[in-house]
Order: sequence, then C-alpha cells, then structure tokens
Amino acid sequence: MDVVVMDKAAFPRDKVCAGWITPEVVATLQLDIADYAAKHVFQPIKAFRTGLIDGGELETRYANTVSYGIRRREFDDYLLQRAGARLKLGIALDSMERRGSQWIVNETLTAPLVIGAGGHFCPVARHLGARPGAAEPAVTAKEIEFEMTPQQIEECKVSPDMPELYFSRDLKGYGWCFQKGRYLNIGLGREGHAGLTGHLQQFLDFLRRRGRIPHDTPERFHGHAYLQYGRAARRLLDDGVLLVGDAAGLAYPQSGEGIRPAVESGLMAAATILEAGQDYRRQTLMAYPARLAERFGKASGPQRTLPEFLRPLLARKLMDNRWFTRRVVLDRWFLHAHQAQLQIG
Repeated sequence: MDVVVMDKAAFPRDKVCAGWITPEVVATLQLDIADYAAKHVFQPIKAFRTGLIDGGELETRYANTVSYGIRRREFDDYLLQRAGARLKLGIALDSMERRGSQWIVNETLTAPLVIGAGGHFCPVARHLGARPGAAEPAVTAKEIEFEMTPQQIEECKVSPDMPELYFSRDLKGYGWCFQKGRYLNIGLGREGHAGLTGHLQQFLDFLRRRGRIPHDTPERFHGHAYLQYGRAARRLLDDGVLLVGDAAGLAYPQSGEGIRPAVESGLMAAATILEAGQDYRRQTLMAYPARLAERFGKASGPQRTLPEFLRPLLARKLMDNRWFTRRVVLDRWFLHAHQAQLQIG
C-alpha cells in the first residue's frame, strides 16, 4: 500500500511520557533489541519502588526483566524510519474534505482512507466530533525528561533498573521518577486538570526531601492529556476514516499507559484495512471496534467512585500491602502480565 505519514512535528521530537515498554510490546513490534540498543537508550527494569506521596515505600523485585526504559523521541523516530512510509513532517493537518470516496487533505493530498493517530488532540478525532477539553473526562499530566550532568547523576538516588511510582492519597493520580542512563524522567498525572500544578510541586518537594532527585532538577515541565479506555466514548470511525491509540482514547485506565494500546490498535486497524479490500465504507470497517472490544473489553462508561473521606484510608492500606502492590498494582495495572501477546486472526 502507498502510505503517507503526516505530522506537524519534525522528528525526532519530544513526547510527554514516562517512557517504558514491556517485553510484550518488544515482541509485538518484532523489535531487534541488539540493533535498537546499539544507538538508543534501552534500560532493563527489574524492580519498582512504590508508595504514597509523603508516605511509606515498598521495593518489589523480579527475577527477570519486566520492562525496558526508552526515550520517546528516539523510540518513535526509530519506528517511523523503520516503517518505510512516505513522510510529510513539519506539516499540520489543516483541512479534510470528502469528495466521493476520497479525502482531500490540505487541498493537496488525495487518499481513500485517513487514520487519525495524533494523540488526544488529534485533528482527525476532532473531525469525527471529539471535543478535547470540553465534555471529555481526561487525565492531565506534566512531565520533564532531561540529560543530567555528572554531578546530578551522582546526586540522583533513583536506581536505573527501579522506576519509582508514588500515588496521591486521594487515589486520583500518581507521580513517577525514572532514571534511564544519563536521563531523568519525572512526571505526575491526575484525573481532571484542577490543581495539577500544585500537586506536581508537592511531588517535587517530596522527592527532594527524600533525596531522590538532584536539588537543581529543572522545572520546565510539559503538559499532556489522554482518555482512559472505556471512560469516554469517541467515534472511532466513519466512511474512509478511523482512529487509533490516544486519538481513540485507548490508554489503560489504571496506569494511563498508551504505548501498548497504541501499538496493538494500530495492528488491529491494519488487519481490518487489509481485509476491507479497498472498500473503506463504515460498515466494512466495523470489524475494527469489534477487535478493540475483544482485546480491551467493552467500554464500561462512567465509574462509581469511593467517597472522598475513604480514599486516604484505603490508599494507605493498599499501598502498604506487599501482595496487593505486586499482584495488582504492578503485575496487573502497570505490566499487564495477565494479558497475552496480541494475536491477529
């Protein structure tokens, strides 16, 4: 197929993300680890430090590597170049007009099918009726990733093979701190956007008091938003158009991870497109949302939540429990160890 990738950014570019992938993502992408690691950050992860912000901490160790730390600017560019598609980078999608069975994009590019893969604020998703920042209950996050000086590396107490995850006492978000070689990644995400800057500052103060990060860690954080799968409904497709990844609102609800759902939804979309045989009408593409539902479960809609006064007590009880931390928080929510590698039939 003749595939064009259009993006308003010029690659490599920064992407707000904690930046780790599981062995299942490596296998699904058929990533050549030796080739990738030769020129890019590829940090094995064998443990996690977890707890509550301003609370206790637990260390959970694994016998084998359970994830790999990557830098999104490197990882995304590597996959983009490997794909072999025609590239139109540094070009924003300004217009989409339907003429017969074709789309006219930016009045210059003609295509029978447009795939929206532009994240939460994807212009193709907007074309399908998405309203980011309006009625959608998004999670918002702020993150920074920077190269440390030798002095900062010496001062940083975060172990490269042990990312640190600290949850808010109201269980509405969590912060992370992750060293990848010379790079340090720090961020925090919460449901909604109210008070995010204040919560982030509290988290940074906590990390400094615990001596986890350099005292002169920069504070030029960048923002991001995403939808948790099943919590908000976006139109996923129409005649000649469909959405994948964060554009479709597929991030895992508990961890907010978007990489594995993006990779898997892209492959499911590709399988659907190939099966369509160049008939890209809506009814022909309906196999795609069916695949998503089979893989990720049916959209659950709005969730019942605990009363606010119970959240701090529950948070302390759960995050102090070694069995719950390992089997539920890490194995299930963050590593998705229960979910087998994607098989497309």
